Amino acid sequence: MAGTVIADKLEAASTSTLVLKNGVASTPPTVQDSAGTEIGTFCRAWVNFNGTSTVAIRASFNVTSITDNGSGDYTVNFTTAMPDANYSANGTAKIVGGTGGQNVRIHNDAYATSVTTTALKIQVTNAANAAVADSEMVNIAIHR
Repeated sequence: MAGTVIADKLEAASTSTLVLKNGVASTPPTVQDSAGTEIGTFCRAWVNFNGTSTVAIRASFNVTSITDNGSGDYTVNFTTAMPDANYSANGTAKIVGGTGGQNVRIHNDAYATSVTTTALKIQVTNAANAAVADSEMVNIAIHR
């Protein structure tokens, strides 16, 4: 079969019906139960960026910009705000020049301003989670 299937609603043919509902303008599609209650979403925001020298986004969804706050310290700014600050952030960072593994963590400022509906502060640290360092490739994914 060749071609494209286009649907506004996709439902399972069983007693436990799941509905995939299309997102609109910078919002991800949602997964709903048969009563229409949202039970999950696809990734709400993601970004792949160069964190060295002049910080630059390579590719993204629902990320308007990256702010360079200093060595290995960044703010990911969302195009469309999250519904609340109770989202999950996951990240990876590329090893630079054989210095060992790098970790991505929520910015360590007592979490007061690290996680908001419009932005997320992150830091890239060395394998010992001590020194903060720029990274050639940082990847962040946000789910809610």
